[in-house]
Amino acid sequence: MADVSKEGVEGAMEEEEAAAGKKLSKKEAAKLERQRKRQEHAAAAALSAVSIEEADPLATNYGDVPLIELQSKAVTGRKWTEVADLNEELKDQVVLIRGRAQTIRAVGKKMAFLVVREKGFTVQCVLTVTPDVVSGQMVKYAAALSKESIIDVEGVISVPKDPIKGASQQVEVQVRKLYCVSKAIPILPINIEDAARSDAEIEKAEQAGEKLVRVNQDTRLNNRFLDLRTPANQAIFRIQCQVGMLFRQFLLSEGCIEIHTPKLIPGSSEGGSAVFKLEYKGQPACLAQSPQLHKQMAICADFGRVFEIGPVFRAEDSFTHRHLCEFVGLDVEMEIKEHYSEVMDVVDRLFVSMFDSINQNCKKELDAIGRQYPFEPLKYLPKTLRLTFEEGIQILKEAGVEVDPLGDLNTETERKLGQLVFEKYGTEFYILHRYPLAVRPFYTMPCYDNPAYSNSFDVFIRGEEIISGAQRVHAPELLAQRAESCGIDVRTISTYIDSFRCGAPIHGGFGVGLERVVMLYCALNNVRKTSLFPRDPQRLAP
Repeated sequence: MADVSKEGVEGAMEEEEAAAGKKLSKKEAAKLERQRKRQEHAAAAALSAVSIEEADPLATNYGDVPLIELQSKAVTGRKWTEVADLNEELKDQVVLIRGRAQTIRAVGKKMAFLVVREKGFTVQCVLTVTPDVVSGQMVKYAAALSKESIIDVEGVISVPKDPIKGASQQVEVQVRKLYCVSKAIPILPINIEDAARSDAEIEKAEQAGEKLVRVNQDTRLNNRFLDLRTPANQAIFRIQCQVGMLFRQFLLSEGCIEIHTPKLIPGSSEGGSAVFKLEYKGQPACLAQSPQLHKQMAICADFGRVFEIGPVFRAEDSFTHRHLCEFVGLDVEMEIKEHYSEVMDVVDRLFVSMFDSINQNCKKELDAIGRQYPFEPLKYLPKTLRLTFEEGIQILKEAGVEVDPLGDLNTETERKLGQLVFEKYGTEFYILHRYPLAVRPFYTMPCYDNPAYSNSFDVFIRGEEIISGAQRVHAPELLAQRAESCGIDVRTISTYIDSFRCGAPIHGGFGVGLERVVMLYCALNNVRKTSLFPRDPQRLAP
């Protein structure tokens, strides 16, 4: 390596000598001088590398992995162990792990500690100068690694006598080999330890006169790929994954079929003007506010029971803690035999089983969230409480809160009712049904005994609405009439209405936002915490 660099320097000198016979411009001379200095520096670096390598016989046990080795060059057969699987049963065994260098601490020149993180789990790795294994240069190399670099560590599992406070796994890796696979920049936009700090920890430090960094929401979202590395965020999205999986599994067990409806449609699917409009090959179109129209058409196609997990788009200029312009909708539509309570029965069984499963199987994730965002477990009943809208209004009235009996509940009133219901019935999860027809979508079936009300319902968690559902209008004439009364151009939904002219089953359904469910179940204060890359009226990146 040194010889090659020497030849480069000599080549530059020859070029200088050849150029001496002619007069160079200042620009050419400066260019030649820069080239000579670059080659001298390269030669010096190469000679330095060679001298280090020659001085350290253990140099092959550590270092940066060349890019060529990472370009799928070969299959070596090496086996990696997940950090989450490191435990006392592996004592004295050699393991190979890959993760991020979360913290690095040198103790003099002969020892260093590395905490390696993988998928939210952490393990402490120890480098101690040892003949034929770890050199002083290797310890120095480890201490110089930048945080969040991706590294491979090979070592022997040991079990310390005292508990390890700075890592999730209660074993140590006695390092034999250490390689950097991908180096992070020395100064990150945000530090993971800052982003993982709880408000309580920050406030406690302030009371003690210590100033800790508080990472605000915009900074987090601007650097979302870093923010998502915190233990709490890792746990949030693993729970979100569980919610989606449990939703799918339960509905499949109930005889539902999963469908995928179009997101490009000719007109509004919910009514109103909160749609993203666009041009579709010379025609006006919009992004679907829900799969409502097409999941109903699937019922008319004799699928019986259907569900969908997919994106939903709302062009509302809403800046609240619970609204997004794009979110993941969990939608269900089903035939009913006699009464829309059959739909509420499915909601009841679905969510109680979901809550039970998460409580039982996601304890580590819930603990990780609770460490940064402390919360009380959700209180719910084995059989979900159901109240009529009029009963809810009466509970509010008895507490001195006057509400329009034919109007909707605002956020403040919903929270108040949630508090009163919890005090009276001991649950934070309940169903409110028979809503006023005027505040429901055009496809909602009116009540048989009072057309001012409807066969519809909302579901609440911790005083906030997460689900809207109802029996649908399946009579095409009434459906067209309801659409017109809600200001919808019937021509834009003509194929939808026509699907009911060939015999439509009595049916109903509901929709819920995945991000809102996770937010409220974990008592988080903003839906942006449960959206991977949130889209709101002010954010289209990253």
